[in-house]
Amino acid sequence: MRLIFAGTPAVAVPSLDALVAGPHEVVAVVTRPDAPLGRKRVLTPSPVAARAAELGIPVVRAARLDEAATTEIVAFGADLGVIVAYGGLVREPLLSAPRHGWINLHFSLLPRWRGAAPVQHAIIAGDATTGAAVFQLVPGLDAGAVFDEITRDVGADETAGELLDALSYSGAALLASVVDEIAAGTAVAREQEGEPTLAPKLGQDDARLDWTAPFDEVYNRFRGVTPEPGAFTTIAGNRLKVLEARAAADDAPDLEPGALLVERSRVLVGTGSRPLELLRVQAAGKPAAAAADWGRGLPPGTERLDA
Repeated sequence: MRLIFAGTPAVAVPSLDALVAGPHEVVAVVTRPDAPLGRKRVLTPSPVAARAAELGIPVVRAARLDEAATTEIVAFGADLGVIVAYGGLVREPLLSAPRHGWINLHFSLLPRWRGAAPVQHAIIAGDATTGAAVFQLVPGLDAGAVFDEITRDVGADETAGELLDALSYSGAALLASVVDEIAAGTAVAREQEGEPTLAPKLGQDDARLDWTAPFDEVYNRFRGVTPEPGAFTTIAGNRLKVLEARAAADDAPDLEPGALLVERSRVLVGTGSRPLELLRVQAAGKPAAAAADWGRGLPPGTERLDA
């Protein structure tokens, strides 16, 4: 088949590679426009655009799939559209333009966690199991019939970034298999069953750690917002990014929520139950540092984080 691939971030690149390695032709890639990155705000292609350039595949850059983008995409005459974390909606008439429509690789077990941030929400909610699903794209949000899925246990210390990276590779293999089945005429999709839950994009407000919450909730939120949008707290009103953390060892003393204990080789902070150990942090206007080094540099009398 002739395929159109739509994706933007690094987690979509394994899927593009898997499709290029298969028996089908990826005739074009659709991705978001180049974005300013770094302190100098240099316009930089998306990871998918960069990979497509390496592979010699034509690239359509579109912030949204409007009439102009639709005309350009339809001209490639694709049999199937494939979307992985593109970051925009596919609407009619583009939705029905390819002979087999569009399919989507989504990083959850649908209908749980429909939306832009399924992995993050799964970890924040404390889900023990998640996975990836390939479904037929329809006008409703992530509501189409599912062709196939894979399941995966969520590691007790796994961050959203680590889990999403792992799913990007296992999901790519799943996606390639479904594409082959569609080409062969053997693909069968089943309607989603169960009550949907939603996973909207996370903002900065979602990334603040609430030290009054029980440890599991604090740690799950830290893991779920790492690396994006990035866990943080405040100390004396100043922002402190929490880059790495873990459960404190069994010998850790009980601490009040937000209370800091700075020892020679570790920094502990109290939650609503047991303490969390900070491993790496970044204070406002400072480079990232080991938490123990940061803790030793605190002004005398600094005893707690803002709860």
